[in-house]
Amino acid sequence: MLQLNRIPTTPPDELSRKDAEKATKAYAKKIGELHYRLLAQKKYNLLVIFQGMDASGKDGAVKNVFRYCTHNGIRVYSFKKPTDEEFDHDFLWRVHKQVPRKGEIVIFNRSQYEDILIQWVHGWIDDPKREERMTAINNFESLLAQDNQTIILKFYLHLSKDEQKTQLIQRIEDPTKRWKHNDNDWNEREHWDKYMEAYEYILNHSHIPWHITPVDKRWYRDYLVAKTLAEKLENLDLTLPFEADDGFASKLTQLQ
Repeated sequence: MLQLNRIPTTPPDELSRKDAEKATKAYAKKIGELHYRLLAQKKYNLLVIFQGMDASGKDGAVKNVFRYCTHNGIRVYSFKKPTDEEFDHDFLWRVHKQVPRKGEIVIFNRSQYEDILIQWVHGWIDDPKREERMTAINNFESLLAQDNQTIILKFYLHLSKDEQKTQLIQRIEDPTKRWKHNDNDWNEREHWDKYMEAYEYILNHSHIPWHITPVDKRWYRDYLVAKTLAEKLENLDLTLPFEADDGFASKLTQLQ
């Protein structure tokens, strides 16, 4: 069984920041190129899920990894506290409405897993309900993958407790980051051990595996996410429709 306290939150010593940032830029450009083909082909769609503790860098990962993607065919959705209407439906109702259509990339900043994490940590659901919801999520993701050729990549942003404290303090000290400050982040921090237990449950019971991404150094986070995404997209048969001539030369001659 996976144990998060045995997995480093920092990069390996042999990897230099300069080399990683250079590679990240190349991977990000490749993602942009492949996104264009994904959008044009409309055969696959991509769902990227970012989960992690407060201040683990979900927004930064989105900004840096997808910086070369065209705005057409990509969107980010952040799951907040459910509305009254959403509470009146099953917990996946609001999630299903946001999944990507053919050719689209959708990024979940937090996701359906919030309905296991927060609710179990605070005792709003018990262990049997947690297991029930985990089964429902696995079946839901299987439906997306099998019925609509949705590629699902899930990243757990692995942050140390000490680094989280540093990041939360920066949100107070740095005037440019104060808009991110939320008193409740400090309240949730008091449940750190319980959250780690909840995350370990999810990571160990997900049918589609997670990419555990150390984030104490944000450049390493960007490198790993960009590398994983670029390699996944490169392994798909992404071709532009009518990339071969298919009679277009003769059509052009007729028009001229």
